[in-house]
Amino acid sequence: MSGPECCSNPPNLSSTSGSGSVTELAGLKTYVSGSSHSKLTILFVSDVFGYESPNLRKLAEKVANAGFYVVVPYFMHGEPYDPNNVEKPISVWAKIHNTDKGFEDAKPVIASLKSQGITTVGAAGFCWGAKVVVELTKSAHIQAAVLLHPSHSITLDDIKEVKVPMAILGAKIDNVAPPEVMRQFGEILISSKVKSFVKIFPGVAHGWSTYNVNNMQMLQMPSII
Repeated sequence: MSGPECCSNPPNLSSTSGSGSVTELAGLKTYVSGSSHSKLTILFVSDVFGYESPNLRKLAEKVANAGFYVVVPYFMHGEPYDPNNVEKPISVWAKIHNTDKGFEDAKPVIASLKSQGITTVGAAGFCWGAKVVVELTKSAHIQAAVLLHPSHSITLDDIKEVKVPMAILGAKIDNVAPPEVMRQFGEILISSKVKSFVKIFPGVAHGWSTYNVNNMQMLQMPSII
């Protein structure tokens, strides 16, 4: 699921960071940004550090400023991975907070959004969250997907089942999601006739978009819808 590279340079979590607000959605605490009147929603599925990562919230606000309603549920149920907790190393934590449970938690979130009049839901998954997003694409629970430095739990067979447009944003320095594997994902999507985009960001390492930001670059997102 995750390894040492996923957990290097962890963020300083803060429940007060960001200009958005925290509400409850399908029983989960959720950080939201943007207008709830927008019919276009982006679901963020975080990495193992959860929804209090300041850079994740800043990214949510950046996307919201483009006209989307962005929701970031707390899929960790109040227990993000803590590298300092020796009683719960990542291997133990991941068994409790596995991506299968994340997928099941995400479905009622999407259902709740659609019951509020949301017509289109896209999802962005970060490391741990990317696996959850891939599962959502297999039955078209969402209309578009973005994977950012995904965890190595995503397989080639998973990508063969993707049914919605997908962008894959990887890091040049990444042993968890190596560039050559990300390109393989892209080739599978092309052969499956799924609209797709793959970009490998130079000079950055795994986790660059939300926490490992020593060399973070600004996202230049394509339209894949």
